[in-house]
Amino acid sequence: MKTLLFALAVAAGLAHADDAHAVGRMLDLSVYDRTSQHPLPVYVHQGRYYVAGEPGHRYRVALRSQSGEDLLAVLSVDGINAISGQTTTWSQAGYVLDPLDATDVLGWRKSLTHVADFVFADIGQSYAARTGRPGNVGVIGVALFRRRPEPSYAPNAAIAQEAVPAPAARAADAQRLVAKAGAPLGTGHGEREYSAVSEVTFERASDTPDEVVTLYYDTRENLVAQGILPAERQRPRRPDPFPGGFVPDP
Repeated sequence: MKTLLFALAVAAGLAHADDAHAVGRMLDLSVYDRTSQHPLPVYVHQGRYYVAGEPGHRYRVALRSQSGEDLLAVLSVDGINAISGQTTTWSQAGYVLDPLDATDVLGWRKSLTHVADFVFADIGQSYAARTGRPGNVGVIGVALFRRRPEPSYAPNAAIAQEAVPAPAARAADAQRLVAKAGAPLGTGHGEREYSAVSEVTFERASDTPDEVVTLYYDTRENLVAQGILPAERQRPRRPDPFPGGFVPDP
């Protein structure tokens, strides 16, 4: 069967920093902090990939195909499909990438022309929690499917399901999406912005993914507390007994 999908019209021990992407065989997954304007370093700990997010910062998910074939990328953020707003399963809608193509996903898809920004937020302000699904906050995943080869004849097109725009969470103001100290970090439902896509059909070669790429995230403080990132070394305090000058008024 064919499914209605979306294609972007535009373009062991303490963790160590890797290149700024989670490496897969078919696709590289990375996160770019749009507020501070830099890619988030990826840390590897016990075979898992992690990034440290900054509460209140907008971000985008970058998908970079390493395959010479068309790919369907079903994107899950906090266990929720970034296109439909449904609790994610492999069979749902995703983004279609041409061979060796790269694209950015800016947020929760609201229509063919707009998204609600991804923004790092306290778990209580996350889209998942606001829609009653906080159990998988803190993870970004992409399930990848190859396209089934076209038959020599042209079959009748059949749409198996349609992606429904993600429902809006309760009034979410990006300026309010600031994490509390120690609280797990999630992804909020930020302000809307223009991000055009087009609809295409894609017939999967298999019902199960050819690859799944997973990237975990939390605040730096929480990753340090969990032993995933090393604590930053503080410089020892060395007071100077002879700093010079005269005695000022207290």
